[in-house]
Amino acid sequence: MIVVENLNYSVAGAKILHDVSVTLPKGGITALIGPNGAGKSSLFAHISRLLPMQSGRITVDGLQVLPANRQALSQKLAILPQQVHFATRLTVKELVQFGRYPHCQGRLRAEDHKMVDASLKAFGLTGLADRFLDTLSGGQRHKAHVAMTYAQDTDYLLLDEPLNNLDIAASRALMALLRRLADKEGKTVVIVLHDINFAAQYADHLVVLKNGRIEREGRPSEMVTGALLADVFGTDAQVAVVGDTPFVMP
Repeated sequence: MIVVENLNYSVAGAKILHDVSVTLPKGGITALIGPNGAGKSSLFAHISRLLPMQSGRITVDGLQVLPANRQALSQKLAILPQQVHFATRLTVKELVQFGRYPHCQGRLRAEDHKMVDASLKAFGLTGLADRFLDTLSGGQRHKAHVAMTYAQDTDYLLLDEPLNNLDIAASRALMALLRRLADKEGKTVVIVLHDINFAAQYADHLVVLKNGRIEREGRPSEMVTGALLADVFGTDAQVAVVGDTPFVMP
């Protein structure tokens, strides 16, 4: 599990995270949701060690994120940040191979090539393996970055808004794949989402942030209500329930 204790973060005197303490369960999908500026990506970046920690403590299965060795942490957490940059003359396969770096430091062995091939297959990229990244659509390129993260073969996958640049079919396919990885391979997926309906349909656990604080957390079937939309998102949109799954009606 990921345990965050008393995390504070400020930028130029403005408080972004206020004494955040939360436990993200091991296994399944945990979605971080909240309005713009709620602190979702800042919390994600601290767990991922993409931002320097000003105060507080974060552990992953007992391993303290700071001062953990970077290689040790990268064998536990595979991270896809919101903004990713790519070298245009890399092929899809070469990009995915970077996911194996924490295990082989660039000297790929048979097991590394096997994992790369499995990642390409899992994300439907085998036919694009030899294509250069700058010849792909934005959605295809994004999927290749997610495949690189999966190739790292860690217990935890951390994804910050991975549905950006994806159409509805690609978004559904990616969320369904993450659901299968959690169910069939025991992966723990922590994901920042703006779309509450995707969070409600695919996540096991929601953590709701507002103004840099944990507003509430729990199961989607209990959390996604008209009161949540009004109190946290400032909207009077209605919620319908289909089976056990709530859906926000725009």
